Amino acid sequence: MVCRYCQRIIISLLPLVVSPLAAAEGFVPWQAVGDSIPQPLGGLTGDASRGREIARRKDLGNCLACHRLPIPEAGFQGTVGPPLDGIASRLNAGQIRLRVADESRRIPTTVMPPFHKDPTTLNQVADDYYGKPVLNAQQLEDVVAYLMTLQ
Repeated sequence: MVCRYCQRIIISLLPLVVSPLAAAEGFVPWQAVGDSIPQPLGGLTGDASRGREIARRKDLGNCLACHRLPIPEAGFQGTVGPPLDGIASRLNAGQIRLRVADESRRIPTTVMPPFHKDPTTLNQVADDYYGKPVLNAQQLEDVVAYLMTLQ
């Protein structure tokens, strides 16, 4: 059994020693520039159809819990966050990427959870989820690709 301190060190070094595709399974460090993350995480390319499914599914992105999306087959759609139809006409991919990865970088009091924040900076995380982001880099890029289709 590895102690949590050692796990944090291993997790922080992991992206440096694995390929971008392998790193997509876990947390991939990112750099915000202003109000965006201009570069795709790990150099990955998103798939809009996978992103739509991630946004819809309650066990993944669960975007519909707070937002309205043009997903007619979905039942309940939330109103806590802004509607996302037309988001790509208002924001570029880098701006959307930062909002999904960690909106608290822009708005510290946001209620939107961070979907790809450095998991070693989080507190009160269940052991099964310790060291893991909500969405891995590929899933985040898929969601960004889907949201970019919403003109």
